[in-house]
Amino acid sequence: MRRIVAIGGGGFTTEHGPSPLDDYVVSLAAARKPRICFIPTASGDAEDALQRFYHAFARHHAELAHLAFFRKPCHGAIALGEFERTLAEQDIIYVGGGNTRSMLAVWRDWGVPQALRNASANGAVLAGVSAGAICWFEWGASDSAAPGMQSAPLRCLGFLKGSCSPHWGGEAHRRREFHAMLRRGAVPAGYGLSDGAALLFEDGRLVEAVAANARAAAYRVECSGDRLCETALAVRALGVTSACASVRRSR
Repeated sequence: MRRIVAIGGGGFTTEHGPSPLDDYVVSLAAARKPRICFIPTASGDAEDALQRFYHAFARHHAELAHLAFFRKPCHGAIALGEFERTLAEQDIIYVGGGNTRSMLAVWRDWGVPQALRNASANGAVLAGVSAGAICWFEWGASDSAAPGMQSAPLRCLGFLKGSCSPHWGGEAHRRREFHAMLRRGAVPAGYGLSDGAALLFEDGRLVEAVAANARAAAYRVECSGDRLCETALAVRALGVTSACASVRRSR
């Protein structure tokens, strides 16, 4: 089974203390002592991101490593000459946030997409937040070119059908510009994910939406004729088995 978790925002990179989203990702691993690799390419392999990863996941009974392209090798780093083989051995591959466009350019130059496909086929859970969420879809709504300004369609990896926009509701321009992209046919129907919300896909099929807090939400966003329809997905509160009813809004 090929599993992918797309997280709209949150997790260890921004939260203080244990994150229900990170615990959820770890719970999906088949191994009792999972091998977890963090890929912080989108942040330029920022030191802070690496420190947060190792600190956050130290409480899990796991083998931790990271793949970096912009820094000298250090403890836990995967050798660049061996990353294809090493990624194929992981139980979880977690991609951090940052500049999606730059991340994808680096990955394509190094052949990372194929390595990720191989790892997924081998059973690794692929997960990520923000840039690490939209990268799995065919298209992402990214403000990588001018953060906080205008979002633009970005061709992503295509592991999942459709499109995705993170930080839904938390950054007003993202929702507005994703709507505009859909209306003019620049991207196919997809998902809007708020901070604290995540989607789980199994073999390309959406299995569930989960929320780390009461404000987190996930939406299916699509055009139906000349109307833009935004459907709030039923979400399961992490740690709770019940789900809320879905709500449909048309524009």
